[in-house]
Amino acid sequence: MNRAVVLDGPRRIRVATREVPEVGPGDALIEVQWAGICGSDVDLRNGTRPAEFAHYPIVPGHEWSGVVEAIGEGVDPGLLHKPVVGENIRACGECDACHMGRVAICEGRYSEAGFTIDGAWADRIIVPATQLHVLPDHADLRSAAGIEPAACAATAVNEARIESHHLVGVVGGGTIGMLCAQLISSRGIDVTVIDPQGWKLPVAIRCGASSLVDPESARTSIGDLDVVIEAAGVLGSVQLAVDLVRRGGRVVVCGIASAHDAVHSVDIVSKNLHIVGVFGATKDGWNTAVAAFAAGNLDPGVLVTHEFRLTEIERALNVVDHAGPMVGKVLVRP
Repeated sequence: MNRAVVLDGPRRIRVATREVPEVGPGDALIEVQWAGICGSDVDLRNGTRPAEFAHYPIVPGHEWSGVVEAIGEGVDPGLLHKPVVGENIRACGECDACHMGRVAICEGRYSEAGFTIDGAWADRIIVPATQLHVLPDHADLRSAAGIEPAACAATAVNEARIESHHLVGVVGGGTIGMLCAQLISSRGIDVTVIDPQGWKLPVAIRCGASSLVDPESARTSIGDLDVVIEAAGVLGSVQLAVDLVRRGGRVVVCGIASAHDAVHSVDIVSKNLHIVGVFGATKDGWNTAVAAFAAGNLDPGVLVTHEFRLTEIERALNVVDHAGPMVGKVLVRP
């Protein structure tokens, strides 16, 4: 049996039984163990994801972990039965962005598993072997399902260029923000998470943050931070990051708020700020996240609050969509 969640169109979702995918040259067949749900998956289900980044019908799912079940011609036999995670963007490999490892901004046609080609909300998925990352043999695959967002977080942390003496803030205590906190604190660097939901304090502490502060208090209790990573993606969160960073400091933006958001350019200029945007994950981000996970310095599993069977996908999506109190990372298990 090979089940897969199929989105025939916005809010037209079903669980179908399909043939096991055929493994072609250079590919690997992965038995999916765990898959995560991201806000972008909810947008895909709801029909609010930009048209150029969506395709129907589609099997969603871009956050996953699994085990190699079969390999195609030309693939190293040593991959068989290995626990793995994998990159999802099918980049051209030829443009300047690809040569710099910035596959998320490949100049070719956008192609990504879970959005324009079939993803991991299924019993099995086909992945080019070159896009797999092998994990330690006894890796916690429930936790490993969070390595994809951790690669995005690692990309933001790498872009932040944090030094050992820096004071760092992370605006937003969601998945990306908390994973940033883990990666930063694992380097022995102080990090404060700024988020209005006080119930996240124990999670922030487990992720290595020194404290969790609500946004209004942050403006008066902290400030002159060397680096701020914005990972909230809500109205005003970039301006908050700008307010909290010192003159000459650095702001990394990876959240996406609505088109009505605004930032005061006078603050950016008068404080001589360095602002960097991050979209997706670079090759370096993936390598950083996988290495941190293998070394025990990254545990996305601490963010998981809900688990569902594949057949409960609509319930799982609704939990993420409504994002009530005490909702962290939501996983599905084929």
